Amino acid sequence: MNSPSSASAASSAAPVVLAGATGQLGLLIAHHLRQLGAPVRALIRPERRASAEVESLRLQGVEVLEVDYHDAAALTAACRGAGCVVSALSGLREVIVDAQTRLLDGAVAAGVPRFIPSDFAADFTHLPEGSNRNFDLRREFMRRLDKAPIRATSILNGMFMELLKGQAPLIQPGPRLIIYWGDADQPLDVTTMPDTAAFTARAALDPDTPRYLRVAGDVRSIRGLQAAATAATGQPYHLFRVGGLGMLAGMIKVTRALMPAREEVFPPWQGMQYLHNMLTGQAKLAEPLDNNRYPDMRWTTVPELLATRR
Repeated sequence: MNSPSSASAASSAAPVVLAGATGQLGLLIAHHLRQLGAPVRALIRPERRASAEVESLRLQGVEVLEVDYHDAAALTAACRGAGCVVSALSGLREVIVDAQTRLLDGAVAAGVPRFIPSDFAADFTHLPEGSNRNFDLRREFMRRLDKAPIRATSILNGMFMELLKGQAPLIQPGPRLIIYWGDADQPLDVTTMPDTAAFTARAALDPDTPRYLRVAGDVRSIRGLQAAATAATGQPYHLFRVGGLGMLAGMIKVTRALMPAREEVFPPWQGMQYLHNMLTGQAKLAEPLDNNRYPDMRWTTVPELLATRR
């Protein structure tokens, strides 16, 4: 299916219910839905009512609805009349499994035809259990979602490309190094958060989406990242192989033992797990990718991102 033909067509459609709308990705999804003219109903927790994010949503014409995620009747009422429920919730078990399950139950009870879960990651569907805590939680919810009488679509986008400019340790601008473990030719899928949000908004308005949509703004090996960083900065970057993937797995175990940070969504060892999944190729998105599903989409590349200021 092509992208929605016009803003007026989208505006006459059933609203999109958006959970997690005050998070970074949620705000972007809301923005792109409104850009397409779609009515949006954002679910927020009462403690967020006075936040700048909620004010931003209202200024964009988003309907803001306070909900208690423990109130099944309230969730059902919030979902009633929607064409799709999109979850951009972020957290650990109590959010990704428990709260998202209650949101799913509300969507089903309200008769909503479609549900987009908060996956937005590399392809975790075939990863070994225990190789990534956050992916394990998503698979647990996935099993519940697949049993529900609703049409589900997961959007898998690899790693958020913005992490290359800070949180992910691969690109080191100071010493101008590309640091890696394993094979320098392993392809890696990366997509910016705005591009992921723009694609998600279009998918939310597309009644014919399959169970999975896989997209990547760019696909680069470690050598490809080296070339991109060199081209973007005009300075030569060099490869630095720390060791094999077995070494990285050992580092993950040690880091998790010394700094467990069990209540943090993204502690250092969790990021290392994600990196290990990608560098092994186990989380590589299957091809062909769905980048061309909406022809008006333009995807940001790694050199373009690296050329922008922080």
